[in-house]
Amino acid sequence: MAENRVLWAKKVPQVYKKLDEVDQLLAEHLDITVLELIKLRSSVLNGCAYCVDLHTRRALKEGESQQRLFLVPTWYEAGEIFTPRERAALALTDEMTEMGEHGVSDETYDEAAEHFDETELAALMSAIAMINLYNRLAVTGRLHVKKR
Repeated sequence: MAENRVLWAKKVPQVYKKLDEVDQLLAEHLDITVLELIKLRSSVLNGCAYCVDLHTRRALKEGESQQRLFLVPTWYEAGEIFTPRERAALALTDEMTEMGEHGVSDETYDEAAEHFDETELAALMSAIAMINLYNRLAVTGRLHVKKR
């Protein structure tokens, strides 16, 4: 198993900088809570320990509760722990992250569209796509979580 993989952000820092700029622009359109929840959920689905650690820490720093963070992997069974808006965002995250041959269902898309205006929905979809990109780069590069 090769452990000396390319750290993409160090080899193409200009790309990392541009992606970070896009991330910052998207954050202007979405609540930080929703943003960190979808980033955490996608990272869990993609098996990206580095990003799970990063977004858990960021969410805690922003005031998110441990209970809600612990329940992100099973959000669909957590009842009213998550708001309808958050549940719609998490459902869209699940379908965009695990995109099967039929893509995102009309039901899931329509539910998200009920809770987010068009600009927010566009930002949400873009943020989900971005975290999937980051997850794939981190997993492929085998970024490891540092023990604290």
